[in-house]
Amino acid sequence: MGIPYSYSFRNLWTRRLTTVLTASGMGLVVFVFAATLMLTEGLQKTLVQTGSPDNVVLLRKSANSEVQSGVERDQASLLESQPEIAIGPGGTPLLAKELVVLINLKKRVGDKPANVIIRGITPESLELRPAVRLKEGRMPRPGSAEVIAGESVSRRFKGCGMGETLRFGMRDWRVVGVFDAGATGFSSEIWGDRDQMMQAFRRPVYSSIIFRLRDTTAFDAFKARVESDPRLTVEAKRETQYYLDQSEAMAKFLRILGLVLTVVFSIGAVIGATITMYAAVANRVTEIGTLRALGFQRKSILSAFIVEALLLGLCGGILGLFAASFMQLITISTMNWASFSELAFSFTLNVSIVWKSLLFSAVMGLVGGVLPAFRASRLKIVEALRAT
Repeated sequence: MGIPYSYSFRNLWTRRLTTVLTASGMGLVVFVFAATLMLTEGLQKTLVQTGSPDNVVLLRKSANSEVQSGVERDQASLLESQPEIAIGPGGTPLLAKELVVLINLKKRVGDKPANVIIRGITPESLELRPAVRLKEGRMPRPGSAEVIAGESVSRRFKGCGMGETLRFGMRDWRVVGVFDAGATGFSSEIWGDRDQMMQAFRRPVYSSIIFRLRDTTAFDAFKARVESDPRLTVEAKRETQYYLDQSEAMAKFLRILGLVLTVVFSIGAVIGATITMYAAVANRVTEIGTLRALGFQRKSILSAFIVEALLLGLCGGILGLFAASFMQLITISTMNWASFSELAFSFTLNVSIVWKSLLFSAVMGLVGGVLPAFRASRLKIVEALRAT
């Protein structure tokens, strides 16, 4: 007969102070581990949600982002006539030829400068992005020096609030509206009339072309035909894939940084768990001898202490996850390494991060408890009963 699981629960409860201190140390490691995963998930979710699987982005070949891209007007006219492009309710193609440039603005807090994306749009731009809705004010009038700002930009940068004025492209631009783009990268952008932007920045070419597919399964055939056309120098990507590629470099850096920090902290947590379990064995030598005298086998003693270590690790995991869950209330900003612009996003907790964090905490408890458990199971009955 095996030792009941309640035995392990009671031992942890009996040593409440030691249990809390050790679990807190493990919880700190799990907090770092989960927060790193949440940071990476939040970044990727923000960028991936920016795109739509039905939309296609056309950029100059070898361009990593819209900021670095340029599509000639004659090529844009040729691409505009492709049969794969969906037609809108008004009978016009759901296609937008846009301009994307970077400007430098100062933050409201700290007066620190940062790059912000300026996007020159057309009426079709909004139809291609149904997640974007006007929250305050109105849309810019065509042919005017008016812009609308994403909610995140409006809140964090000087001159981007409703009714304020921005200076860029050697002109003054009045903010006539604030738009809500949800948890997407568009919230960190400023939009205005494309033709006015091209004149202000003296740009003769478009940065990118975005259109909606008439049939989403036709993408591969369209991509192969367009990229092999000698008249064109463009590359086609699904919008979701384009923004996923944008996040890859930063996400990889965060994963490596999180791994290094987690490994360093987890070594200390495992050592703490090992010391705790060794102390538990040393304080319960007589108890272990009694269990052996009652007929419990070595493997039962081993299992009981391993279960105790696992429970200790899971307690730490739950504490760490509980603390990490509050990080979802925080919005942070960082530089998008692909476009060199500032991007605001939030920590994101999902089921995958929860089970990975709990598994990680259980592994820490197991590693820290294996050696003490083996020591407990190898105690001789006579020597254990004679111990005081």
